[in-house]
Amino acid sequence: CLLDAFLSALSERGQKTFVLSGNHDSAERLAFAARLMAQSGIYIAPAYRGRVEPYTLEDEYGPLRLWLLPFVKPAHVRAAWPGEEIISYTDALRTVIAHMEIDPAERNVLAAHQYVTGSARSESEEVNVGGLDNVDAAVFAPFDYVALGHLHRPQNVGGAEVIRYAGSPLAYSFSEAGTEKSLTVAEFGAKGQLSLRTVPLIPLRALKEIRGIFSEISSVKYYGLPEYRENYLHITLTDEQDVPDAFARLKNLYPYLMTLDYDNTRTWTASAVSGAENVPEKTPLELFAELYTLQNGAAPGREQEAYLAAKLEALQEGDS
Repeated sequence: CLLDAFLSALSERGQKTFVLSGNHDSAERLAFAARLMAQSGIYIAPAYRGRVEPYTLEDEYGPLRLWLLPFVKPAHVRAAWPGEEIISYTDALRTVIAHMEIDPAERNVLAAHQYVTGSARSESEEVNVGGLDNVDAAVFAPFDYVALGHLHRPQNVGGAEVIRYAGSPLAYSFSEAGTEKSLTVAEFGAKGQLSLRTVPLIPLRALKEIRGIFSEISSVKYYGLPEYRENYLHITLTDEQDVPDAFARLKNLYPYLMTLDYDNTRTWTASAVSGAENVPEKTPLELFAELYTLQNGAAPGREQEAYLAAKLEALQEGDS
């Protein structure tokens, strides 16, 4: 497979490679044979069980501690530290980091896979209702640099260069059309010295979007352009009536057509009836607190919030 070839090529070049699991991975399965892989310079983070041990890299400035933290949920951290009060994802990450033996005099880099509050998502990314998975960036204060995975758009968190999503190497939805993909290169000097740069990644086929009536989009004005004919395409038709066999007919003109939809009076009416965009976004915990306060004349305590948070986690994981 492609990943096997990629890791093998890095190993053959003598490059140390560090891997951690994300929210769509099984940390236990990914870390199978990790000790054998380490002999080839491929280091895989184990599933979180309460401890995170750093990997130590050396250069002319001394040791650099690299900490790998796979995607964790509050339930994972509560299992490891049952005496801690852990309700939110922020509580979970704060607890994890508090139990790391971090020497602030040394250079410390964290690689993690979480959603940090204020970051921009894309359509293809998993979204928890009401932002339950948000993590406050303040929990990462002990680190000189935080390399984040999870979101597909390359971006700094809160404008701070020291907390950054490198982004995915390829676009995974048309919400990322026009997004420039890149690799982030972090170069460390002495403690407190950090230089960041990006290396552009140019895909074989980009994502393109066009909109208009069928007769226009099916004309040579559009299909005669390599920009549309040779890239992955999302077409939005504005015809008031559905065009028979529109997708098949356009596919003959645009070999890499991926998505076809309509934007007209009918779709506007359907959107207005649903009214989803007008509903204020509140977390399940906020909605629970409002109902609890209305029924009991007082806000819920930490015990009630912790109980509800555990139930919500179980529902999301399909365990209830």
